[in-house]
Order: sequence, then structure tokens, then C-alpha cells
Amino acid sequence: MIAAILLLVLQAIWVVFIARVVFSWIRPTPDSKLFPVSRFVHGITEPVLGPIRRVLPRTGPLDFSVMIVLLVLSFVLIPIASRL
Repeated sequence: MIAAILLLVLQAIWVVFIARVVFSWIRPTPDSKLFPVSRFVHGITEPVLGPIRRVLPRTGPLDFSVMIVLLVLSFVLIPIASRL
């Protein structure tokens, strides 16, 4: 029961970080209906991504911080999902 809830929460976090990637590609304008959603996603993901970005070496325009978070989430999700 607890593992199922934890899995659901971690999957939701995964989706939020994927949304962050998608919004970085489409860049909604302030008059877009997606703008409030993109600001919300940015607001909840930046506290996690900012410290990772400061530790990683600069790679020009490429930002690998989301990839690091998704990789860590995968390492956590796979054992939990295998126990269900």
C-alpha cells in the first residue's frame, strides 16, 4: 500500500519534470493559456534543478540537470515498481 502511493507520487514528479522539458522547447508567451502552467512547473522544479545546475560543469546551451533528476528518479522508481 505505501509502496503504491510512493510509486504514484514519484511518477507524478517524473511527469512534472518531463513537462519542464516540453515547456523549455515551446516557451509559452505570457498571453498563452499554457503560461500559468509553465510558470507553476518552473516554480516547483527550479528548487531541485538549480543546485544540480550549479554543481554540473557548464555545457553551453545544453542543460543536463533534468536528465540527472530523471536518472535518479529512475533508480528509485524501478525497485519500488518491481515490488508491486
